[in-house]
Amino acid sequence: MNRNLNFLLLKIRVQIFSSLVRTSKVFLPVGLMVMMTAYVPQENLFFTDSGHIEFTSYAPLEYIQASSDELAGLLNINDLSFSFTIPMVSFQGFNSALQRTHFNENYIESEKFPNSTFKGKVIEEIDFTTPGTYQIRAKGLLNVHGVDHDRIIRCVIQVETGKISVESNFTVPLEEHKIKIPSIVQQKIAEVIDVSINFEMKPIDQ
Repeated sequence: MNRNLNFLLLKIRVQIFSSLVRTSKVFLPVGLMVMMTAYVPQENLFFTDSGHIEFTSYAPLEYIQASSDELAGLLNINDLSFSFTIPMVSFQGFNSALQRTHFNENYIESEKFPNSTFKGKVIEEIDFTTPGTYQIRAKGLLNVHGVDHDRIIRCVIQVETGKISVESNFTVPLEEHKIKIPSIVQQKIAEVIDVSINFEMKPIDQ
């Protein structure tokens, strides 16, 4: 594996695990946690560092949409475990620059909780070496705004030679992650946010 991929792998691990440390859900030193996946055979690891994620708020008085192409993650096709992370400040769009500022400073508190993460395992026993389209359920902990919530997220996976494509649509209720919306703007921000993702993963040893 070349230097760039080594750096990417380290970057993804540190983003995911340091985010968990900030929320006091994990107490192992970051250095030790980074090494936890260091001995996984590289042919079993697929990665993305440019996944697309988009969220939409449908509220009575306003429609808000923002997206990012910085979704990063790892999938171990041997034990079906995965870890994904997205820097919250990477979202672009919104209806104004001020709205984006409010999103980061007042609601998501990106300085305090810089990343949202999803970490867990695929429920179905999928053979990722066999090309085809699969309907799967990803079960794990979704961490948004520093708050963990158990989730099962349905995904459509397309397996091809040397590539895994993933698409999913799901919702995130703000209350589950203790994101408070002031009463003065409650008609402008939905209580439940629609999220869509799509990305391709490739073997990390390519």
